[in-house]
Amino acid sequence: GSLVVNYPFDDDEQGIAIYSKSPDDAVFQKLALAYSKENAKMYQGSPCTDMYPTEYFPHGITNGAQWYNVPGGMQDWNYLHTNCFEVTIELGCVKYPKAEELPKYWAQNRRSLLQFMKQV
Repeated sequence: GSLVVNYPFDDDEQGIAIYSKSPDDAVFQKLALAYSKENAKMYQGSPCTDMYPTEYFPHGITNGAQWYNVPGGMQDWNYLHTNCFEVTIELGCVKYPKAEELPKYWAQNRRSLLQFMKQV
């Protein structure tokens, strides 16, 4: 897990971790930023320093392929084959949080979700 909004493309022709710009890159960045700006910990860019001390996401967003390459991922497939603008929202450093921690996740992401929906 991590705390970031990841946008297409998640893959590139070379199969390496490098920025892979989609034709709608500016739109995807705007959507991702709309979400991350409302989550202070996400927006600061270094949310998981205990687990990943060198990981940094400027303003809490990243191009998927620049982070790590995912060939054949659903996010890219939906964009290319159905014109669905999909982002992946990583909600926390712990992949499987305990049930009692879920209200904290809601509090941290409620405003982000509302802002994300406003983008429609």
